[in-house]
Amino acid sequence: MTDHYLNATLVSSTQNDSNTSKSSQLHLLINATDEVLNQYPKSVAESMKEAFEKKKNKVTVLNGEEQLFLIALPKTDPESLRLAGASVFQTLKNENCKEVTIDEVKDLTELQRFAFLEGLLLSSYSFSKYKKEKSELQIKVSCTSNFIDDQSLAELQKLVEVVSLTKTMVNEPPQFMDAVRFADYAVEAGKKFGFVTEILGKAEIEKLGMGGILAVNRGSSVPPTFNILHYKPENAVNEKPLVLVGKGVTFDTGGYSIKVGGNMTSMKSDMAGGAAVLGIVSAAAANKLPYHIIGLVSATDNKISSDALVVDDIITMMDGTTVEVQNTDAEGRLVLADALTYAKRFNPELVVDMATLTGASVAITGPFGIAMAGNNQDYMDQLKVSGEETYERLIQLPFWTEFEDLLKSDIADLKNIGGPIGGATTAGKFLEHFTDYPWIHLDIAGASFVKDAKGYRQSGGTGVAVRLLYQFIKTKCK
Repeated sequence: MTDHYLNATLVSSTQNDSNTSKSSQLHLLINATDEVLNQYPKSVAESMKEAFEKKKNKVTVLNGEEQLFLIALPKTDPESLRLAGASVFQTLKNENCKEVTIDEVKDLTELQRFAFLEGLLLSSYSFSKYKKEKSELQIKVSCTSNFIDDQSLAELQKLVEVVSLTKTMVNEPPQFMDAVRFADYAVEAGKKFGFVTEILGKAEIEKLGMGGILAVNRGSSVPPTFNILHYKPENAVNEKPLVLVGKGVTFDTGGYSIKVGGNMTSMKSDMAGGAAVLGIVSAAAANKLPYHIIGLVSATDNKISSDALVVDDIITMMDGTTVEVQNTDAEGRLVLADALTYAKRFNPELVVDMATLTGASVAITGPFGIAMAGNNQDYMDQLKVSGEETYERLIQLPFWTEFEDLLKSDIADLKNIGGPIGGATTAGKFLEHFTDYPWIHLDIAGASFVKDAKGYRQSGGTGVAVRLLYQFIKTKCK
């Protein structure tokens, strides 16, 4: 957990810093007036002017006695600035630039500057742990306190570090990141970032009667863990805790309803919800947000053995609900349901669960966003705002009561799957059965792990939901 795979670092510098003059310079251009452009060579000025006319952010490199990176920024919404920051990092990398200083820009707000640096830092992540040849390039980005104050700089660095940790946990292969190793990461993160961890082993899970987690774990040689993360600062502004619940299925074969046609590839990412919960709590603790948060992660793999769960089994959940198993690949809702029941003991203000739950949600959002459902519209509306601010956007699923009928069983209280209609919604409806508090469900299956790199998102784990919930919590603190 010591290497978070960031290839760029931000440092604060003074305008009189003697080292500043020795580094390359990065200029951000917010407008294309003749007065601004005339100080550059004609070809460069024309290129910059064209970028503004086409409203397309652009990076141009001028090589001279001092290397200069010109960034045309006709679009200054936060997401465009994050993408511009990503383009800058890629250009610095291509130019083998090891140190650059950002000039002061008075025309950008504090939030806009934060977004630019956020995109630059997020795009510098790489996962090369298992490669024989690793990139050694480390880029130092200096910026004065006039560009970003020291407090905001420290907050950003910690946030991106935690997003990087979340990505790394998802990218690790399943023979490394199993349920026990997940618990180890949780303990280490608690010590580093400042929260308390409580890890329940198999015997304690059995004592609690968590039939969902135990049923999914039946095919595994690795015992399950139930990870409880407590972050309660003395100055917390909320009387009741925010509880975050994450699916921690460290590898999903589908069980006896085995995944076919190549659909098992990348199933190491089925614990992305659990990793996100650990990331959110870590980010809040690292930046000392005054908010009481509890994280719950049920961790196990879903594999096949002679003892594994099979279709037609009936299991008993922690709250006594009996479930007829109709598909062993609908296992995420089983491990989440026990965690949602456990959350009741905290009398929560709000519970937010996050999981790579259904392929049906991927068909709705693709890799571009998150499917959401829940029982409290006010909280969902607040979370939507945070989604737009972080560009981890949310689409609300239909959640009509008619979907509940699809989960009815003739021989048990519920079935664990509702059939081909509204799969993302029926999965949410299954989870709703185990709640009696304000609750939001996030299906992050589409955005949590991507094939193609784009902007500041690398291929593989994206760390989705960490920045979303961090912004939501930060807003609640104000």
